Amino acid sequence: MMRVPSPVVHVDSPTEQRNPRTMDIDRLPTLGVLTLINSEDRRVPEAVGEVLPKLANAVDHAVEALRNGHRVHYVGAGTSGRLAVLDAAELVPTYNVPSGWFVAHHAGGADALQKAVENAEDDAQGGAEELAAAVEPGDFVLGLTASGRTPYVLGGLLAAHRGGARTALVSGNPRATRPAGVDVLIAVDTGPEVVAGSTRMKAGTAQKTILTAFSTATMVQLGRTYSNLMVSMRATNAKLRGRTLRILHEATGASDRECAEALAEADGDLKVALMRLLCGVDAATATAMLAANGGHVRNAVNACAACSA
Repeated sequence: MMRVPSPVVHVDSPTEQRNPRTMDIDRLPTLGVLTLINSEDRRVPEAVGEVLPKLANAVDHAVEALRNGHRVHYVGAGTSGRLAVLDAAELVPTYNVPSGWFVAHHAGGADALQKAVENAEDDAQGGAEELAAAVEPGDFVLGLTASGRTPYVLGGLLAAHRGGARTALVSGNPRATRPAGVDVLIAVDTGPEVVAGSTRMKAGTAQKTILTAFSTATMVQLGRTYSNLMVSMRATNAKLRGRTLRILHEATGASDRECAEALAEADGDLKVALMRLLCGVDAATATAMLAANGGHVRNAVNACAACSA
């Protein structure tokens, strides 16, 4: 059995300190409370902007892993874990990714999604064992922790690193040193929370922003968009069928009838229908061209244009 040291947690993260700007929040009327919260929230995008180069490194590692047939893992506890589960779940309907591409590991498991599970986040050994069993060499693992020291997360990252995965940690504590087993440290300085220690606020907003940017950039780099359009989605209801036709029309300028026919010939595959209309090829040729370009629509379209020149 793999043994990992339990990290010592020191309460010196900025998120645990009292915010001098919100000392009198309990004296304010409702609009004043909301205005103060909003003022603090506006600090988050700027803080995230400071760590974009590190986030880009994490995206590149994720893209490399997925291109080579591996997976991306999220690991978190509490709010961090719930946000990770949400992001992984949303990628399946949004970008039609295989269900195993993004795997979320949450301290305490499914029970902890709706209620607190005592001591789950302090279980470094549990995190290590879960990730050691799930991660394969070549995978990429992204951990999330407001304090920068959550034992479950750090134990999981260390085990994943030892197992041959690349790793990154999103932390809300710029004072914490890079833990063992972490290749890329993304330390976001959102400062003290409106309510001291309530890391579901600015720290959580920063994590949500980073997760959305991370997964979206990964999808863009993998060619699951064309321009700024979602072209890997599958139409599973009336709303999505309407969106699919609008995307085809906006990307190609073809009529509604032409878009509907192309989509039918492509058996509902939006990428294939898009290639069919942009390149004037049949569905089988479009499928082959996409496969030859790793499913990257822009590259396949460029290859089509090069062949026609």
